[in-house]
This record gives sequence, structure tokens and C-alpha cells, in this order.
Amino acid sequence: MFILGLTGSLGMGKSATAKMFAEEGVPVHDADAVVHRLYDGEATPQIEAAFPGTTKDGKVDRDALAKRVLGDAAAIKRLEQIVHPLVGAASTRFLAEAERKGASVAVLDVPLLFETGGDARCDAVVVVSAPADVQRTRAFERPSMTEGKLAAILAQQMPDEEKRRRADFVVDTSQGYEPARAQVRDILKSIAKMPNRRP
Repeated sequence: MFILGLTGSLGMGKSATAKMFAEEGVPVHDADAVVHRLYDGEATPQIEAAFPGTTKDGKVDRDALAKRVLGDAAAIKRLEQIVHPLVGAASTRFLAEAERKGASVAVLDVPLLFETGGDARCDAVVVVSAPADVQRTRAFERPSMTEGKLAAILAQQMPDEEKRRRADFVVDTSQGYEPARAQVRDILKSIAKMPNRRP
């Protein structure tokens, strides 16, 4: 099975691109969705222990947690040490299941793929990208986005230019859905002829 990593910074259109892969019949592991599930239960006790007052009714209060950790490198690291192993275990289960079902390709959709070294698990990496002004406009369409929050999130993420340099494929989402969908289909055609890179 060919493992394709999918990543991209905030506001680049990564979620929409992941959906396009899914629509082509490719199983997609959404790391963000896993984090949301973990925040709704499994990771809550550990997060409350590390960051008292950031959970409510057995769930993580995402706004309270964001206020506590954004812009604080040590706090972010502590949070990642709780969450990343749980997300990693979920992705391992996902890949095993996809392989069992006979999938020829599976996508790992991970926002911090390069930052966490997750690209080492992949046979090729797709970076979703758009010009900075488009990214900024999209970011501010999100509820509760502020200049400070955007700066803190981008500070955590590898610059887009560096991601594109390290990518095997780049999907440019600035032209709209159909051109992006055509790029996704082209990538799937290309990887059908590529050898697996993992040992």
C-alpha cells in the first residue's frame, strides 16, 4: 500500500483537498478529527492534569486550552507530548485497517506532518498551498480568528515555501475546486507508477 502524506498550513485548503482524495475512493486519516475526538474524552484527564481548568464536563474546552498554550512554546510541547502519541496510535490502526481492506493508497492528513517528522512514514508528500493573501483571507473567515492567534499558529508551522520545497507534489488551491480536483487526480495517476519509499 502506498502511503501519501497530506499537509498544508492554516487556510491553504487542506481539508477540501483531503475530501477530494476521499471522493476518489482513497481512505483518508484526518489527524485533526482524531484530536477533536481525543479532546472529547480519551485525552481529557491528561490535559486537565497538565493544564488545570481547561476542561469542562469531561471534555476539553478548546478556547480555554488555546488561550493557555498559544504563544507558549513549553506549553505547546507539553500538550504535544500528550496528544501526538495518541494520534500516532490511531493512524497506525487506520493504516492497518486500510491495508486489510485492500486499499492501494491511503492518505495521512496531518497539519504538522513535517514538523513532527511524520513524513518519514510516507512514500510521498502532497503540500496544499495558496498565495499568502488568499491564505490570510481564508484564515479570517474562521470564527474567533485574530491577528495574534493567526501569528501564533503560523509561528508553529513550517513556512509554506519550505513545505513546498520538501513536497513531492503541490496542490495549488487558489484557482478553485475543479483545478484542484484535476491536480488530485493527476497525483493519483503519478503515484500508481511510483515505488514505495519507506524501508
